Amino acid sequence: MVTPSSSPPSGVLARLARLLRHRWSDGGLHQALPPEVLERLGQRVAASERRHTGQIRICVEGGLPLSYLWRGATARERAVTQFGKLRVWDTEHNNGVLIYLMLAEHAIEIVADRALARRVPPATWRSMVSHMAEAFRQGRHEDGLTQALSEVSALLVEHFPATEGVDRPNELPDAPVIPGTVD
Repeated sequence: MVTPSSSPPSGVLARLARLLRHRWSDGGLHQALPPEVLERLGQRVAASERRHTGQIRICVEGGLPLSYLWRGATARERAVTQFGKLRVWDTEHNNGVLIYLMLAEHAIEIVADRALARRVPPATWRSMVSHMAEAFRQGRHEDGLTQALSEVSALLVEHFPATEGVDRPNELPDAPVIPGTVD
């Protein structure tokens, strides 16, 4: 659910430039989100999930894999693939959310499972992405992801609050995912 990614460039030079940008961005990933930031984000996800029945995953990539670049795929396509691969769709209440960031194209995608997507208007998701984009433009990746996590958490608390005294299993890992390191 959310931002329409721009379509990939056409033409040989544009495709080559895109390929180089994606390969170059892979190296900047650990600078934008060092291990201590990833650890803090994972802790924030865990704290958030104690307040509602949803599951949140954060997925960050420097650039698209070569197979995606070769066929001209968008960041949205990759986010939806990761939503499935990370099993965000497979939660008990169908209220998982993937927050996806791709540095090479400054792409932000939020993919919400059907139970939450039905309750939240598209304008809310677009506003959330807009807040993230502003932080990322300023190089504040942790702040942008923390803001998104906070806003997603508020939606989940509103629509799927935790029931006091009811134990819920943690259905998905809390740590952010960097696909090149776990694929």
